[in-house]
Amino acid sequence: MRVFNDFNEIKSAVGTEIGVSDWVEVTQDRINQFAEATCDEQWIHVDQARAAKEMPGGKTIAHGLLSLALAPLFIRSVIGLKGLRNTLNYGADRVRYLAPVPAGSKLRGRVTVAEAEDVPPDGLRVNYHLVIEIEGAKKPACVAELIALHYR
Repeated sequence: MRVFNDFNEIKSAVGTEIGVSDWVEVTQDRINQFAEATCDEQWIHVDQARAAKEMPGGKTIAHGLLSLALAPLFIRSVIGLKGLRNTLNYGADRVRYLAPVPAGSKLRGRVTVAEAEDVPPDGLRVNYHLVIEIEGAKKPACVAELIALHYR
């Protein structure tokens, strides 16, 4: 984990890769729980028997939004910012899903600080570039430009 002592340090890191998270397994149970929580129980995600017959690779695949929902875990695992009171999710400028995530795959996040700008009072808006990689795959599962507001 890379720890920043203040907002100036994170601003000086713009354009640099901060780190790469540990791998996180996307189990069928995790996919099922996400499907239930979001009411997106499309068969490609939850019907293992049908997926074995009809899906390339014979497995269910994770929701794209499940991969993206792991973004806070990936970012928090590679970056620390001292003196924070709180952080708010400000949104996303761009999200693309480039490859399916078969059940049982492992994902990790590669995090870069793309932009950082002071936001009065006592805030910093940071745009993070996140690449969600699939272990052993040529293409990432997802690339995203995510925005956080950090307050001290």
